[in-house]
Amino acid sequence: MKGVLLAGGTGSRLFPLTRITNKHLLPLGDRPMISYGIEALVGAGITELMVVTGGTHAGEFLRLLSNGREHGLELLVYGYQERAGGIAEALGLAEHFAAGEPVCVMLADNIFERSIAPFVARFADQPKGARLLFARIDEPEHLRHLGVPELAEDGRVLRILEKPAEPPSSFCVTGVYFYDPSVFDVIRTLEPSGRGELEITDVNNHFISAGMMHYDVIDGFWGDAGESIEAYYAVNDFVRANGANLRD
Repeated sequence: MKGVLLAGGTGSRLFPLTRITNKHLLPLGDRPMISYGIEALVGAGITELMVVTGGTHAGEFLRLLSNGREHGLELLVYGYQERAGGIAEALGLAEHFAAGEPVCVMLADNIFERSIAPFVARFADQPKGARLLFARIDEPEHLRHLGVPELAEDGRVLRILEKPAEPPSSFCVTGVYFYDPSVFDVIRTLEPSGRGELEITDVNNHFISAGMMHYDVIDGFWGDAGESIEAYYAVNDFVRANGANLRD
C-alpha cells in the first residue's frame, strides 16, 4: 500500500499565519504540522509516500523532508498541484506513483490522538473498494462545516453530504481515505463542482453507490488544524498536552 499525503491549498482560513508559508509547515507542538501525518503513515507500516503540495512554498517541503529517511520512509516523492483544483485532483497526480497498488490518502492538517494502524490493516484485508474514517461530533453547528455521512438503520453508508444545513448523523468524515486502484478511473469521470474543483465527496459517493464503501469510527481526539485559526490553536493545545498517533 502506498501513502499519499496532501499538503496543498492556499491556507486562507489560517491567514495571516499563512501569509509567508504553507499551513502544513506551521508548528504543532515541537515540530511542523506535516510531521504528524508522516508519523501516522509510517507508524501504520506505510513507508512509500508521495507528498502533493502547490503554491509558492513547495520547495520548503524538500528542504524540510529531503528524501524522507529521517522520518522512517523508504521512498519519498513529490507532486505539484498547479492550481487549487480540489482534493480529488490532487490525488489524481499520484496515479503513476501508486502503480496499481491501493492507496491511503491523508490530509496533512488532520491530527489523530491514536494510531491509524488498525484501520490500515483492515483495509489491507479488504478485497476491493474504499474505506473511510469517521469521528463523532456532538455539535451540529460544527457538522455543518464538514462532510457528514447519512447512515441506514443497518449502519450502511447511504451517501456523504458536504456541509449539510441539517446534518443527517453525528459523524463526520475525517481526512483519511483508503481506495483501491480503481479510484484513478473514478477521478477521470468527475466534473468540476460549482467552485471549479474535483471533489473527494464525489469519489466517495461513487464507491457508496457501487456498494464498495466501508468505514470505521475512530476513538480519541481528531482535529483539522487547517479548519480555522481557533481549530489550529485547539489542536496545538491538545498535541502539546497529550501527543498524537499514540499506540495502545
